[in-house]
Amino acid sequence: MKIYHNPRCSKSRQTLDLIKQKTKNYEIIEYLNEPLEFDDYKLILEKMELKPINLVRIKETIWKENYKEKEMSDDDIIKALVDNPKLMERPIVTTNKQAIIGRPPENVLNLFS
Repeated sequence: MKIYHNPRCSKSRQTLDLIKQKTKNYEIIEYLNEPLEFDDYKLILEKMELKPINLVRIKETIWKENYKEKEMSDDDIIKALVDNPKLMERPIVTTNKQAIIGRPPENVLNLFS
C-alpha cells in the first residue's frame, strides 16, 4: 500500500492515521518532494477507472491561471499534473489492484475490505 501524501494537508494526515490503524505495511510518498512520472499517473488512473481531470484540484490558482480555459487531451492533463504536482488531488492511496482518493479520509477503509 502506498499513500501519496502531503503532510501539510489535514485530510492527508487523517487518511495516513487510518492506514496506520489498519496495517504496518505501507509506504509514504511525499509527492511534492518525489513527483510522480507520467506512467505513475496512468497506472493510478487505471486502478481508479477515472479520467485525468478527476485527479486535478481545479480550484488551485495554477490550474485556473494556466489550464482552465484550454482544450486539453487526457495526456495533456497528465502532463500538467507531472509539471505541477500541487495540482494533484490528495491523498491518493494505492494497492496492487486498487486506488482511491482519501476525500473523505474514510474512503481508504474500502481498500481493507
